[in-house]
Amino acid sequence: MTKKKPHILLTNDDGIRSPGLWAAASELSKIGYVTVAAPRHQSTGMGRSLPSTSDGIIQKEQVRVNGQEWDVYAVGGSPAQAVLHGVLEIVPHKPDIVVSGINYGENVGLGITISGTVGAAMEAANLGFPSLAVSLETDPHHHLSYSEDVDFSAAGYFTGYFARLMLEKKLFDGVDLLKVEVPRHATPETEWQIARLSRLRYYKPTPAKRDSWDVPGPMGYAHDNNLPHEQEDTDVYVLRTKKMVAVTPLDLDMTARIDFKKLEKHLRD
Repeated sequence: MTKKKPHILLTNDDGIRSPGLWAAASELSKIGYVTVAAPRHQSTGMGRSLPSTSDGIIQKEQVRVNGQEWDVYAVGGSPAQAVLHGVLEIVPHKPDIVVSGINYGENVGLGITISGTVGAAMEAANLGFPSLAVSLETDPHHHLSYSEDVDFSAAGYFTGYFARLMLEKKLFDGVDLLKVEVPRHATPETEWQIARLSRLRYYKPTPAKRDSWDVPGPMGYAHDNNLPHEQEDTDVYVLRTKKMVAVTPLDLDMTARIDFKKLEKHLRD
């Protein structure tokens, strides 16, 4: 009996035309059937938001991948909304896995709730689907670009690698999704390691550059200087210092892991 090919729903936060998205699509198509539902526009930094201002318009487009024409779906909404439209309207049956990425730029530390890449995977996990978020370490000036100077081949390989593992082995009990960070100079032979989220600030906010509050002035960001202080088991250390693929299991339950009785006593005393 021929085994049924898995159905993969693929999204991102950089937008439907991102080369990182298509590097993922190319590798995932070797595993199963891929449906692409991604934001119509660049949606970096949207986290898991569901903006009421999104129009929800779904446009069917065609993109050439591996010499073949693909029907894809550009969604007027955030990455998390792209997942919702994908599951509730576009996909004819429930996907076996939802993949988000490949992102221009690493998503590490406690700032991951800002990431639309991780936010989309979190939304999928909340719906009960095995979910994977993949990001590639890049320089900040590439983060909002569709630069062809960024090589997604190794990140594409690891997207397929971990998607296959998740389909075969299922997620470990207590893990809702996996976050994968690929070093900039990685190859398919690069080793990987399980790592926890760093608790040190990775990016620091920078003030808007403008002469008056009356003119547009988006906040900026830059790398903080905490790398020398990172502990060896964090995603930042594994990615930046060990130059390995950092794999972080995430749990949607954000309740602090503490003794509730001690906290209650502390608050009441």
